[in-house]
Amino acid sequence: MILSGLPGGTHACFLDEGARVDFQTAVLSLAFLLVAVVYAAVGQAGATGYIALMGVAGFAPLAMKTTALALNLVVAAIGTAFFLRAGRLSWRNVWPFAVLGFPFSVLGGAVHLPEHVYFPVVGVVLIFSALQMARTAVGRGSSDPETAVQPPFAAALVTGAVIGFVSGTTGTGGGVFLAPVILSMNWGTARQSAATTAVYNLINSAAALIGAYAGWDEIPRELPIWLVAVAAGGFAGAYVGSRFMSERWLRSILAILLLVAGVKLVF
Repeated sequence: MILSGLPGGTHACFLDEGARVDFQTAVLSLAFLLVAVVYAAVGQAGATGYIALMGVAGFAPLAMKTTALALNLVVAAIGTAFFLRAGRLSWRNVWPFAVLGFPFSVLGGAVHLPEHVYFPVVGVVLIFSALQMARTAVGRGSSDPETAVQPPFAAALVTGAVIGFVSGTTGTGGGVFLAPVILSMNWGTARQSAATTAVYNLINSAAALIGAYAGWDEIPRELPIWLVAVAAGGFAGAYVGSRFMSERWLRSILAILLLVAGVKLVF
């Protein structure tokens, strides 16, 4: 009723703006869902993918960081639940990485980089993630269960802390960095790595989101819609990835998408 009294041009402007916002929300919902499917299929939660999409869509740094962490938290929780139900989760493999990962993620979450710093830093993180993803796609599919060893305690502490701070600062969760480290160092099989990184993502995303509390008011109001989308994608990805899809192809596709988005943010 109020809009009906406005000049025709203003009325049309409000309608066009509302339609644009609704269209962007729908497109991002579908895109987030697909990202969650692909990431969950390879045992990840998708933060780097969500950040890549939001970077292309022109989100502000704090909105990107807090939104990605919230979405990552949901998918990581689903992955953790799947591994718990399947009996594949070993807390002995998780806690050495998480014991310092949690506090350093809180510290990283509290660091808010200015836009001219955040975008290049996140771009480099995405490019690095792409290279790591490509490396695991073309390399051996998993560690040999007969030769896999427990990670040295000190090395696990340092690894968890460094990845926790970097992932907390950028809003990337950390699992996409931890998985290649575990596999390359032969600290576990592919399944063990997926279970460990799922819990690490869950713990670190929660910690970083706590640390970023000052930026919670930057979270878009569409977040509940996107949370539902990634939850559906997380369930679907975990199911499809464990039964039908080639992990190598999924990782290759992810590497290409992350590389393109990272280059765009840097340049």
